[in-house]
Amino acid sequence: MSGHVPVLLAETLAALRLQPGDVYVDATLGAGGYLRAARAVGLGRAIGFDRDASAIALNADIAAHGDVILINRPFADMEAGLADHGIDAADAIAFDIGVSSMQIDQPERGFSFQSDGPLDMRMGQDGMTAADFINTATEAEIADVLFKLGDEPGARRIARAIVNDRPLTRTSELARLVRSVLGAQPGKKSDPATRTFQALRIHVNDELGQLDMGLAAAERLLRPGGRLAVVSFHSAEDRQVKLFLRDRSGGAPAGSRHLPAAVRPRAASFERPARAVRPSDAEVAANPRARSATLRAAVRTAAPAWISNDMMRRSA
Repeated sequence: MSGHVPVLLAETLAALRLQPGDVYVDATLGAGGYLRAARAVGLGRAIGFDRDASAIALNADIAAHGDVILINRPFADMEAGLADHGIDAADAIAFDIGVSSMQIDQPERGFSFQSDGPLDMRMGQDGMTAADFINTATEAEIADVLFKLGDEPGARRIARAIVNDRPLTRTSELARLVRSVLGAQPGKKSDPATRTFQALRIHVNDELGQLDMGLAAAERLLRPGGRLAVVSFHSAEDRQVKLFLRDRSGGAPAGSRHLPAAVRPRAASFERPARAVRPSDAEVAANPRARSATLRAAVRTAAPAWISNDMMRRSA
């Protein structure tokens, strides 16, 4: 079986505080690193979700255990997936947001420019591909995605070049185009194409929308005292998690006599979150992909879940 070790594993397990008999949900199964480590405490049930069927197949060996359930659905469908197995609550839920090492290392999936492959990037292997988007969207639409989801300052120039040179169907073609537009970037550790690939992947998979729904589902599923741990790798994802926990823990700015609160404050559904945790220098040295990771964790209170998933994609 794969020797994959997820980022911030020890820190995530510490935040989850798993106990024998707990119902644990791994919302992003991937290569199974979190779930396999979590089972060591003697869980009651361990449930792994992944929208990628290949992740379910990769972990087939543990699916035979009576305490493990693997579900081929996106984590936005967590409640329905658990209900299918008669489960309506959890003691701990973990998210490891973004693309997995397993997906990056498969050129045919099109997530990486390190090896040539089809410009795909779909986690669930259905729906619109990255090639579909850049070959049909307007220049303005492409630029908007690159700027908002990739923090790419050269978004307009890259979008213009894409429209002028399309159709583009291979990862090597797109990477070469982006590099030619941005030119050499002295002092930069990452490839000039990194932001563009990241933005397209997030867009194609609606990762921010999925994250909104997944966090709200976790809030509804966690029992009082239940633990939530989220590892993210992108500033927009981390900001979304940070704002979710800030709002749900009562940390959102209150109204004043000059600007009264628009609605009555709701009871905090999470305790104040722990301080964000980032990888140690040693972990980054051993696994460069850990460099941008951030762990945020919080404990569920006994207050009702907020009725609507009203967390917008705001800037902090």
